Amino acid sequence: MKKLISFVALGLALAVGSAHAADKAPSAQQGKMKTCNADAKTKDLKGDERKTFMKGCLSAKPAAAADGKTAQQGKMTTCNADAKTKALKGAERKTFMKECLSAK
Repeated sequence: MKKLISFVALGLALAVGSAHAADKAPSAQQGKMKTCNADAKTKDLKGDERKTFMKGCLSAKPAAAADGKTAQQGKMTTCNADAKTKALKGAERKTFMKECLSAK
């Protein structure tokens, strides 16, 4: 009886844990891994050829915007301009910049 209760408790813990893990959004690296895997599969790569492709794909930097800035650099420029327009200083500016840069 004790074993049955232990197995049921373990099963419930695993079920809740896996359901919780499914709620999380994939990280940028996980998204990149998914894309690279799909590309390798489309190209029907195998063995060392696939390994080389995956290494290059996963280490590739995101493409820069037309003006040569990354998305984060573009966001920083925009947030700085907004803070300057609003004439923010000190802690007020710091709070604004933190919120602006973390916005999606």
